[in-house]
Amino acid sequence: MHSARRVAGWPWLVALAACLAAGRGTADEWPTVRREFRAAWIATVANIDWPSQPGLPADRQQAELCRLFDRAAATGLNAVVLQIRPCADALYPSALEPWSPYLTGTMGAAPHPAYDPLAFAIDEAHARGLELHAWFNPYRVQHTTPIGEAAPEHASRALGPLVRRYGTFLWFDPGEPAAADRFIAVVRDVVTRYDVDGVHIDDYFYPYPVKDADREVPFPDDASHARAVAAGGIADRAAWRRDNVDRLVERLHREMKVLDPHVLVGISPFGIWRPDHPPGIKGFDQFAGLNADPRRWLREGWLDYLAPQLYWRIDAPEQGFEKLLGWWAGENVRGRGVWPGVYTSRVRSDPAAAVTRGVWEADEIVRQISATRAVPGVEGAIHFSMKALANDVDGVATKLAAGPYAAPALVPAIRPPRGAP
Repeated sequence: MHSARRVAGWPWLVALAACLAAGRGTADEWPTVRREFRAAWIATVANIDWPSQPGLPADRQQAELCRLFDRAAATGLNAVVLQIRPCADALYPSALEPWSPYLTGTMGAAPHPAYDPLAFAIDEAHARGLELHAWFNPYRVQHTTPIGEAAPEHASRALGPLVRRYGTFLWFDPGEPAAADRFIAVVRDVVTRYDVDGVHIDDYFYPYPVKDADREVPFPDDASHARAVAAGGIADRAAWRRDNVDRLVERLHREMKVLDPHVLVGISPFGIWRPDHPPGIKGFDQFAGLNADPRRWLREGWLDYLAPQLYWRIDAPEQGFEKLLGWWAGENVRGRGVWPGVYTSRVRSDPAAAVTRGVWEADEIVRQISATRAVPGVEGAIHFSMKALANDVDGVATKLAAGPYAAPALVPAIRPPRGAP
């Protein structure tokens, strides 16, 4: 089912219909349809994009989601990335994790009237020619502002030995093998039961560092590291942490390719791998700060697409969008998808504010989408987030639909990984 839809999606059918209507009846006369991943993230954590507030009746949840999908299709997108596991919870019926409070207002409480939001989302997305990629957070257990009390079956209560408090959040300890097992089980359950087109994880691996005054607070994994070293594991703490994340990423891709090879595995890391890569780039070091090595995942082929979050202007002097995108494309030695994240939610309607408050005009996003087309091997982008497009802030959705997204596009073809040179 997945492979058939990726070959014969709605843009191809639209182009074919136009050719037939014009009397061009042979395949040689049909126009070429661009292949480009055009997607937006739909965040559910803290009700960023959907639903607009917790506890809405089912019909209002459905109507809101349909409006987002309608706008996505009208803008010219061909995919959405829907967050279904924001904090060890579920926006679908699950035997493993409780219903999300961002959906129902009470963790563990089902929607009323009862329905399956993920099945509904898949059907409605596909009906509009949109792929649906299911977005999971592998390690976050509780957000800084939780809604109500945790359900008894939630990881914060049922899997306490695997969970650590760090700052104002709760996290699974990536050094606990059972935490990785739980995450893989959750993803396998979804891919087994639902017709998703992809599975997706974002930039939260080990958490972003927390500071107490000017001192960085260490993540509390002394016990899990000590057990690992006693069992012959890596003594260097940073290298051990990176190895924990590497093994999770490699396992996710390997198991998904066995379970359903047509389901894409995507990751959207922070946009800078390490400072000075490429030369002149400055900013947060995710290799050291998040213990994440997305350059390795890309070079090893442990994913189908990488969406580095390039949340800076094209002309940013120390984090230039084009400069970073070219570097990531150059690291793509196995020919995977490189579809950068663009910061559409930074757009504001007041052009003067773009200078005074560091926000952007819609034309910046249009320029960034055009810039992706100038980099060999880059075939698309993902917008953060859908709310900016839904609200057409500064006309950004209208400008995309009339500009770079005016002609329909197929999602890029699935390719077998290319061997490293």
